[in-house]
Amino acid sequence: MNDRSTGTDTDADVDTDTHPHPNTDPGTVFVAGSTGVLGRRLVTRLSERGHDVIGLVRDDRGASLVRERGGEPRRGDVLERESLESAASGADVVIHAATAIPTDGKPSAADWERNDRVRLEGTTNLLDAAESIGADRFLLQSIVWVARQHDGRPFDEDAPPNPDRTTRSALEAERLLESTAQTGGLDAVTLRCGWFYAHDAAHTRQFGRLLANGRMPIVGGGLLGREDATLSCLHVDDAADAFAAAAEGEETGRYHVVDEKPTTFASFLRTFADRLGASPPRRLPGWLVRPLLGRASVRLLTSSMPTTNDRFRAAFDWEPSVPTVEVGLERVIDRWLEEGSLRERRTDGGYEWTDE
Repeated sequence: MNDRSTGTDTDADVDTDTHPHPNTDPGTVFVAGSTGVLGRRLVTRLSERGHDVIGLVRDDRGASLVRERGGEPRRGDVLERESLESAASGADVVIHAATAIPTDGKPSAADWERNDRVRLEGTTNLLDAAESIGADRFLLQSIVWVARQHDGRPFDEDAPPNPDRTTRSALEAERLLESTAQTGGLDAVTLRCGWFYAHDAAHTRQFGRLLANGRMPIVGGGLLGREDATLSCLHVDDAADAFAAAAEGEETGRYHVVDEKPTTFASFLRTFADRLGASPPRRLPGWLVRPLLGRASVRLLTSSMPTTNDRFRAAFDWEPSVPTVEVGLERVIDRWLEEGSLRERRTDGGYEWTDE
């Protein structure tokens, strides 16, 4: 699940342990969503690679976060069209990395409506700003499960889309970008990312806490919950590197950005629990937990979305530094230990949260 990122901060620092790749012809990149879980990394990565980075912010805290990562903060909001032209002025590349994916246990209709606005209205406003300032390139963050197939079979970028209530606005934003690019000459790139996770992603932290306390079930499909969905995942560090590579590249179009090995939700949680030294999670059918999690969350966790990064790797200078969730979850827990969120229990070698 992608983390909330409309221009407000989430709750932890970002990894900066990947190798910078200086650009031989650095330009100015404008990042909407610069203080979110992806955006913070983007400001860092692009600055490391020699770019001048402008980060869209809405408050002083956001401005400090952007400055700390080597960027120039400018005030504005993707939902306020008049604020964007001056904020993005001078940018060669515009990146729409702002989202408002709900992080509550059971999102409301209003939560999803705000996400729709950020995706669609935000794309409209940013495209207008990009045209006004004469930007050359526009990158849009989307999600691979907008095109997951009814029968769960593998799919690629050419597969017919299969949106639901929660992904329809992502598809509409993709189509708006493609239409604008065709008529306006803007180089357009849509990066459909896999299921995000990282030490500072809200859902990852929620899952970690629940697993450590034995309260996170495996949500499965079917009458007894024994049918597992295959997920295409992506550590957010690799997502940031992918956007940086696409900002510097020349290819356009729609690409899937995921790690090297799809996994099931059951395997993800079992691996996570094992790394935490927690009890294996029990299995519950989706229909039983739907009243608690909501229809959208259950569908996400019980509907397969197997795809690959083949097309993106062929087009751009990128490969994932976190090839599997097994490697990624080790990174997540290492960061929690480093920052002091977790500590080892003396009794059994497992881990516990320090603020509980």
